[in-house]
Amino acid sequence: MSLFDDDFYSTKRSSRREPVWRPKGTESFTNFTSLSKWTGRKRYVALVAGFIGAIGMLAVVGLVHAFGGSGASSASLAIPVVAKADVHPMNSNDAIVAATDKIKPAVVSVISSKKDEAGAETGIGIGSGVMFARSGDKVRIVTNSHVVENGNQFEIVNFQGEHKKATLVGRDRITDLAVLETDGKDVKVLAEFGNSDTLRAGEMAIAVGNPLGLGFSPTVTQGIVSSPKRTIPVALSREGTDYDWEMDVIQTDAAINQGNSGGPLVNIEGKVIGINSMKIADTGVEGLGFAIPINSVDPIIASLIKDHKVKRPLIGVSTQELQAFKGTDVLKLPADVKTGVIVFDVSGPAKEAGLKPQDVIVQLDDRKIDSTISLRKYLYNEKKIGDKINVVYYRGGKKQTTTLTLIEASDK
Repeated sequence: MSLFDDDFYSTKRSSRREPVWRPKGTESFTNFTSLSKWTGRKRYVALVAGFIGAIGMLAVVGLVHAFGGSGASSASLAIPVVAKADVHPMNSNDAIVAATDKIKPAVVSVISSKKDEAGAETGIGIGSGVMFARSGDKVRIVTNSHVVENGNQFEIVNFQGEHKKATLVGRDRITDLAVLETDGKDVKVLAEFGNSDTLRAGEMAIAVGNPLGLGFSPTVTQGIVSSPKRTIPVALSREGTDYDWEMDVIQTDAAINQGNSGGPLVNIEGKVIGINSMKIADTGVEGLGFAIPINSVDPIIASLIKDHKVKRPLIGVSTQELQAFKGTDVLKLPADVKTGVIVFDVSGPAKEAGLKPQDVIVQLDDRKIDSTISLRKYLYNEKKIGDKINVVYYRGGKKQTTTLTLIEASDK
């Protein structure tokens, strides 16, 4: 197994059994744990290992239902006819070469290392990134958050093998995006962003990155856009035992391997349409790679540049799905209340508004809440800091309502 480690988001279904409701002594379910695993070897050992072994893929099971049943087989790699006036079907290979030549100088390796107070290296991770903008004499690079998550020193390597120190501008774990800055005096080529909202199934897709570790020039894999918009559940914890979020992604059958994370998915014009982030690897599963749509990336990296983080509203509750537990009779819920989220801990606005542990939230404003994910998505996608929100909940079998004002969530 390679010493380089670039972990993808896990989409593995939880294998734990349905627990019995225990109202006291239950830990918080909202803490996100690390996605990335780090090696404690020296960098030179890792560099050698990167040449002699491919990274073991993150095995993922039980997601077929998210793609409409057992029909989620790999898509054909046949080159489709490109509906563009300046690209003839017979010249498809030339178009791929041209697109690759356009994006390749903007693609970099991202080395994320961790050093202790004495300066000794205690971990190293690697992924890909793409240079997309200038800021004075600096150039900015977008990559995945999980590529830089555990590092405190960063370095980029361009397609010519030149090393440069980089600084972290900001990262966001939920969207799995991060922005770095490095010296840009000699940078001549920046990536051009396309429009992911206009993508259609069957369009050409080209993944560019540095799989398997440092030392390789950016490599290219070609396929199609299998689906321009797919919503999949993800677990932010490495173990993938519980889903924490849902991501809207581009599905492609272009091969995306570990080390490709943070690299661009481009169209036939060489424009970036997505940032490669994850894949599904399991026996009998092929051609299921995913990229974050560039139209979703744009506002996130703007926030990271401006605020060094993505500001999100906080309600102040730690929750878990009601339907995930047996033995909830103690909550004395009406027979028709079968979904909602059980409150385990309260703080901030929720505590000030009178919410307590063992309350069951079923609605925010006019939106039905049946899971922690639906609660987060409503807050993050449709509300902002300072908004008032009506919370409908049950306590001791009685339906109640309270109003609270959302505050800014902390980084922890």
